[in-house]
Amino acid sequence: MVLNAPGAGRLEAVELPVPHASSGQLLIRVLACGVCRTDLHVVDGDLPNVPIPIVPGHEIVGVVDAMGDGVSDFARGDRIGIPWLGYTCGTCRYCRTHRENLCPNARFTGYQIDGGYAEYVVADARYAFKIPDAYDDIHAAPLLCAGLIGYRSYRMAGDAHRLGLYGFGAAAHLIAQVAVHEGRQVYAFTSAGDEAAQLFARRLGCVWAGASTDPPPEPLDAAVLFAPVGRLVPEALSRVEAGGGVVCAGIHMSDVPSFPYRLLWGERVVRSVANLTRQDAREFLALATTVPIQTHVRRYDLAAANTALADLREGRIEGAAVLVP
Repeated sequence: MVLNAPGAGRLEAVELPVPHASSGQLLIRVLACGVCRTDLHVVDGDLPNVPIPIVPGHEIVGVVDAMGDGVSDFARGDRIGIPWLGYTCGTCRYCRTHRENLCPNARFTGYQIDGGYAEYVVADARYAFKIPDAYDDIHAAPLLCAGLIGYRSYRMAGDAHRLGLYGFGAAAHLIAQVAVHEGRQVYAFTSAGDEAAQLFARRLGCVWAGASTDPPPEPLDAAVLFAPVGRLVPEALSRVEAGGGVVCAGIHMSDVPSFPYRLLWGERVVRSVANLTRQDAREFLALATTVPIQTHVRRYDLAAANTALADLREGRIEGAAVLVP
């Protein structure tokens, strides 16, 4: 399923040759690929410089079909996951200081590298991870971005006991389980009137769920914004106690409006989360089976990718959407 025009908003089904694994690469037969909000940003033209044509998708679960020269960590038939981060240079100051997520030469799966909305995909073996046996293919897929970016955002929130999650979709429903497992109180903020999402949040152990503009029953220690809505930054700041922070988890967000300094004063912090590191992946995939995290998914055939994207765009998915070839 290919994006053939910038910002087209729709994908087209095409037949392409099976790609070839070059040196250091894996050829992967795709078993499942999650549908992420970042895919929407690629397809809808929110992200700059999207190469055309491009195959989206960066929550890939598949099996190794062939290996290029120099690959020693995997064998044919291994079940692996491919995330958003697909390449870094390894030599810049960010890569040398364990901040490869900020590498200026990084390339990303489903954005600059053809992704998993396909039957086969090629990936750099250095950015592939073995999938825990506890998860089947479709339930493992959301772990590879909703889980990984959610986990990095969650760690940025520090030791907050009262944690607000704005936008209760694929990432929030996973990280809420981690936070509850660790004994934190989770407050879920959804679109106004979305009672289904609020009920879903309570079922997962959130102590409160309401609209994004509702005041929580207690002040928050920190908040994570998964909804890509800039006006929620000052809204969340107004709910966070002194010394707390607001973490913006999305790769794209609408403009943040101006707000009075009093909302930031008191050593409050606003910070963004950029991409992920391989260490994030190792830590989170090990943690997932310990909690254990349960992924809630809706399955779509690969050919129905446009339907899945539309359902995500309109907020009709509880948990995560997953495409299956």
